[in-house]
Amino acid sequence: MCGIVGIVSSEPVNQLVYDSLLLLQHRGQDSTGIATAEGDIFHIVKAKGQVREAFRTRDMRSLLGTMGLGHVRYATQGKASSEQEAQPFYVNAPYGIILVHNGNLTNTRELTSELYNIDRRHLNTDSDTEVLLNVFANELQSQITGLSLDPDQIFTAVSRVHERVEGSYATIAMIAGHGLLAFRDPFGIRPLTLGGRLLENGQMEWVVASESLVMESLGYDVVRDVEPGEAVFITLDGELIAKQCAPAPRLVPCSFEYVYLARPDSVLSGISVYEARLRLGNYLADTVARYTPMGDIDVVMPIPDSSRPAAMQVAQKLGVEYREGFYKNRYVGRTFIMPGQAARKKSVRQKLNAMSSEFKGKNILIVDDSIVRGTTSKEIVDMARQAGANKVTFASAAPPVRFPHVYGINMPSRHELVAHDRKIPEIAAAIGADHLIYQEVADMQAAITEGSPFVRDLEMSCFTGDYVTGTVSPEYLSWVEKNQLS
Repeated sequence: MCGIVGIVSSEPVNQLVYDSLLLLQHRGQDSTGIATAEGDIFHIVKAKGQVREAFRTRDMRSLLGTMGLGHVRYATQGKASSEQEAQPFYVNAPYGIILVHNGNLTNTRELTSELYNIDRRHLNTDSDTEVLLNVFANELQSQITGLSLDPDQIFTAVSRVHERVEGSYATIAMIAGHGLLAFRDPFGIRPLTLGGRLLENGQMEWVVASESLVMESLGYDVVRDVEPGEAVFITLDGELIAKQCAPAPRLVPCSFEYVYLARPDSVLSGISVYEARLRLGNYLADTVARYTPMGDIDVVMPIPDSSRPAAMQVAQKLGVEYREGFYKNRYVGRTFIMPGQAARKKSVRQKLNAMSSEFKGKNILIVDDSIVRGTTSKEIVDMARQAGANKVTFASAAPPVRFPHVYGINMPSRHELVAHDRKIPEIAAAIGADHLIYQEVADMQAAITEGSPFVRDLEMSCFTGDYVTGTVSPEYLSWVEKNQLS
């Protein structure tokens, strides 16, 4: 999971890209980067850490031009601590291309071999983004026959990318002297939204970003999503040309975007993230009522912030008091996307504090958006007990995460997943809860898809073990797990 943005404007874009990355900071905290295009000259600044700490005034002054893109990284491939693997990535031919990518390629081994042995291209990092960039650059180079670059040549290159690349990818690229390109994998697993605004002189300005909140916050109109398999090319003067580049695209967005990843004020694939989380709470309330003994819940408490909508609906539907028992320190990052179990465990206590007055002598129902590794959940249950809770029931607005996620979320190892090969009572014991309630898979799918007339399927592999691309083998999963642990 990462956050990406690309902008074509009539004015300098450095501040617009910076502001966009601040809005997308929740999608990645490992590193960040901005690139701008001044004519056919690229300017790039990349650094480890978060946006506010990464860029200095001198950096912003160097980012000249009216076209730009940016990235915030949450590492799922490569080395999280390596500034070398921060995005964007650059190749000098053809023309010069800079690219950012949100997602995860699942055939990097094969592509890396092809790039070296057949395409004669060198990779300098372990990043699958560099692989994707070189595949696209190679395919675009093969299409160019004259002195000029035609949009149809770009679209044919994207079609070839779809043929060669497997996995999830929402991508934005700048081609020096020509324009900005955005494209999405044929299943639309990772989100990508298009926005625009019409200037008084009749010229259009465009923004492409991971979430719609970027457009709304910066004063653009949300136009539509980039469709699965589609490529959108925007020229330097604001002309937009779009074409479907995949033979059989099918929209299957990632369910985890709605459960946890996206901000609640975004709309993805026509579905309000906030309203989806409210519906998740409604369905979860029915399951809680079915499995929790009467009288075992005095109050409902959320783990702020992403579980708050679901918790409010659970309390309302159960007719139980809703209370905010955990105070959140907003200067600590999201624990799920922090590298390493030790860092996550330490961060929970830094991030949350349990207010004893809300816990003492009460039977507490704690609602969280999901349970992945169980590290955070166990710490939270311990905090509730230390604050004086009588009984602690834990409820997850998502089903048990039992399988690795290979499409852009860092869940590569089955051994890290608390629900893998465990029954629910065993998971409850592992996190120290008296009772544990999970959302049903069918209820989660219904809660999310009810918000859209055209989304029928969701990418739910971490819950079901069914991988939508159909090319994820047990051998590949073992390789990913071994690679992660080595």
